[in-house]
Amino acid sequence: MNLSLAHLVLALLLTKFPSFATSSHDYQDALSKAILFFEGQRSGYLPQDQRITWRANSGLSDGWMYNYDLSGGYYDAGDNVKFGFPMAFTTTLLAWSVIEFGDSMPNSELRNSMVAIRWATDYLLKSVSQLPNRIFVQVGDPNIDHSCWERPEDMDTARTVYAVDAPNPASDVAGETAAALAASSIAFRSSDPGYSDTLLRNAIKAFQFADNYRGAYSDNSNIRDGVCPFYCDFDGYQDELLWGAAWLRKATQDDTYLNYIESNGKTLGADENINEFGWDNKHAGLNVLVSKEVIEGNMYSLQSYKASADSFMCTLIPESSSSHIDYTPGGLLYRPGGSNMQHSTSIAFISLVYANYLARTSQAINCGNIYVTPTTLRQQAKRQVDYILGDNPKGLSYMVGFSDYYPQRIHHRGSSLPSIKDYPQFIACKDGSIYFNSTNPNPNVLVGAVVGGPGEDDIYEDDRVDFKKSEPTTYINAPLVGALAYLAANPNPS
Repeated sequence: MNLSLAHLVLALLLTKFPSFATSSHDYQDALSKAILFFEGQRSGYLPQDQRITWRANSGLSDGWMYNYDLSGGYYDAGDNVKFGFPMAFTTTLLAWSVIEFGDSMPNSELRNSMVAIRWATDYLLKSVSQLPNRIFVQVGDPNIDHSCWERPEDMDTARTVYAVDAPNPASDVAGETAAALAASSIAFRSSDPGYSDTLLRNAIKAFQFADNYRGAYSDNSNIRDGVCPFYCDFDGYQDELLWGAAWLRKATQDDTYLNYIESNGKTLGADENINEFGWDNKHAGLNVLVSKEVIEGNMYSLQSYKASADSFMCTLIPESSSSHIDYTPGGLLYRPGGSNMQHSTSIAFISLVYANYLARTSQAINCGNIYVTPTTLRQQAKRQVDYILGDNPKGLSYMVGFSDYYPQRIHHRGSSLPSIKDYPQFIACKDGSIYFNSTNPNPNVLVGAVVGGPGEDDIYEDDRVDFKKSEPTTYINAPLVGALAYLAANPNPS
């Protein structure tokens, strides 16, 4: 390997993005806040130690139409709907963050991370409790919910429950739920082995449902209007099957799942190289996860996954001949479509994970015209995190409550309306419009929330109405937890 070429790559990156790898933030503080954010997204009965105190109990009757308790879980963004698909992905990424970087976390933040995971898994266990015949995939009608601007504590909209009954398909949601429960079972294995076993048993059931009745949950006409266009699986359900199997392989070491990944890879599109990783498309994360078996276990039958992971990482490097990911002038990874920070945080996270895998065996990636080292990947990830925390043309922290300059008017109902603690009177569906349209800062600070972020020109207007830029989501924060845990322990990665 020509190390001088790798050093040249890093030098070119420093030239392209002048602040690249030169700033260091209080990553420990950012980590604490990134985890705290999840308490602001809680649904259900809030515990005595709830730290975001402007929130209160909500959604307590969720599941009544099935005569079943579906309280708990997370509102995924600034609305009051519990979407099972992105919630499960959020859970998988929180658990993966702990698996990879939990040892780097202070004990207090590791505990808080585990609490955040369990808030989700307790709900996901309810969602799969009627398997093998039924899986609950969502609570709340988003079309009705999105026509209101009201606190979760005041919800008077329909809390419609969306369920899929066998033999109707829900491979995407069930596959992701299997991944979430399997990953979480690993995270809890040492601290709560009984709970870990429960998670794993239910992960297996969820995967069996996903694999036995193949298809997307939006294929079901009775729920399509309630999940589309919000969280349809636009990229197909196949990646979730492989993703779920990969996490079950990691959790069980059962060769059944290894054989599944080996034999179904091509038919389920494992070699697709799509330059994103998020709630809708798992291919890049799948390839990174499975590559660990190739890198550390010499599992050469999975070499195609490793090749795809290498190829994906090459696309991230601007100087690589295979680069095809766009960056803003200020250096933020950018994909059109809104909530762009989800791409920045998730790709930063898997870059750090893959860099660790490679570093353990002193490997670099051959990107054709250049070699890319673990250091390059780590510096690239650090640049994304630093941009979020304030190293950007606006000098703005895109994490609420971090530094003195951050978004004040985020697209978030609970944050923008008076707290029920301060204003206990009921605020009806349309009565919240005056707060939505107000130019005043939000009265309640949702500490740790990372907003969707700026446009391709690095421009960000602090505008509550512009939800594509100003709305936070759980799946933006989840991978950021892992990235911040790494950087808190390695502020100047090499």
